[in-house]
Amino acid sequence: MVVGELVRAELLRVDWASLKCGCGDSAEHVPLLVEAIITAETPQDMIGYTLDGHVEENTINFECTPPAVGVIMAALAGDLSTLARDVLLQTLWFVAAGSGGSGPTAGGEGLGEGCRQHVQEGFWRLVQIGLTGTAEDAETVADICEFFRLDGDNAAFYQAELRKRVRAKTKRGRRV
Repeated sequence: MVVGELVRAELLRVDWASLKCGCGDSAEHVPLLVEAIITAETPQDMIGYTLDGHVEENTINFECTPPAVGVIMAALAGDLSTLARDVLLQTLWFVAAGSGGSGPTAGGEGLGEGCRQHVQEGFWRLVQIGLTGTAEDAETVADICEFFRLDGDNAAFYQAELRKRVRAKTKRGRRV
């Protein structure tokens, strides 16, 4: 796969060098990690390229997390391999389940609020992935909606629909 123009624009929009990364350095290497995940054709292509420990670590979020969520949402809006989509959805799930580790972002909002804003902007794409993907995708998207406590009747309705889809696609404890 290739890195789409929307993702490139979102990566360029952010001054990554001015943000703190979970690894302790500046976040200027985060775009390379995202691009490697998006372009990987096999799990072996991703060896050494992970957002864990950079964007989030054990559900702890960092200063670079909100803009990274914006990039993830931009990536999810485009064509992705199943492998890249799964990695990015799992990262988003860990971010949603997490808490801020280093206070407010450069923009002044809390880490959780900055992430929630980006997810809300891409809400419909997430729902589409959950409704058309695997049962695991549906469950992950429902959890993301729940953990981010997205507001409104739409979020509650689609979260319930995604949970129904998980139950319908799960047979005898096995996902199909």
